[in-house]
Amino acid sequence: MTFGEKLKKLRKDNNLTQEDLAEKIYVTRTAVSKWETGKGFPAIDSLKLISDLFKISIDELISDGDVENKRLLEEKVSKRFYIAAVICLAISTACSLLAYFLNKYLLIAAGIAALGYIVFGMLTKPKYKRIKTKRLVAAYVVSRIAVLAFVTAIMVITVMRI
Repeated sequence: MTFGEKLKKLRKDNNLTQEDLAEKIYVTRTAVSKWETGKGFPAIDSLKLISDLFKISIDELISDGDVENKRLLEEKVSKRFYIAAVICLAISTACSLLAYFLNKYLLIAAGIAALGYIVFGMLTKPKYKRIKTKRLVAAYVVSRIAVLAFVTAIMVITVMRI
């Protein structure tokens, strides 16, 4: 049984609506709905409140399957950030090259897209992997800065040409 199924069963067994449960644990009804449908997972403080409310342990509330579901959800979000980062990089590179041949004002778009690449790139690793690899953060940041430097170099060459 997944966490969402357990939560829904506990809520119904105690004659609570999603709104009632949300009010008791200080979250929104939509948050409860997302948890019950498996589209989200509560933070630890919400888990503690749910555990206290229904008088069961957190271990009983979540199972290995629930932890795996949370990881899968994080990886799905991570993939979206990765796609956004790649799109920003492509736009930045294309705008830089087009600025070289067409219009120098395209460099503004290239710079914005390069910043988007950096931001989305930092979010591409799922949270559980970011925690595990804190030692590798410097290399990760340096690689993002290297790409930004490459795009900036193209922009500088374009401006000097004009």
